[in-house]
Amino acid sequence: MTREGGCLCGAVRFRCEGEPLNVRICHCRTCQKAMGSPFFARALFDQRALAVEGETAYFPSSEAIHRVFCTTCGTRLFSRRTNGTAVGIALATFDDRNAFAPTEHIWVSEKMDWVRLDDGLPQYPQTIPQ
Repeated sequence: MTREGGCLCGAVRFRCEGEPLNVRICHCRTCQKAMGSPFFARALFDQRALAVEGETAYFPSSEAIHRVFCTTCGTRLFSRRTNGTAVGIALATFDDRNAFAPTEHIWVSEKMDWVRLDDGLPQYPQTIPQ
């Protein structure tokens, strides 16, 4: 299946093929700062499944992750792994914002105190144990 999305101003559009590897809500402090939000809700895809049109830039938030955004409006679109394996696509940037539902919360040890997690999804203090 093909799903599409884009930024607030429409300067960046994307298409992704297939199904996500996982759909998670990350509460880590880095995601909070990068997204300007209490958490980052994203669908993780193989990087080869994503095609992007329009001008983007990135910020290296760590050695492992680049945060990709629209250079015109600043919409935060993706968290791209620097090893080329996967890309997290912000759920709210899909044209169908309800296309994916998260299946778990990660890094809840760093969630903001006022965030209440009563959705019944599994919660992990950091990342999901292997």
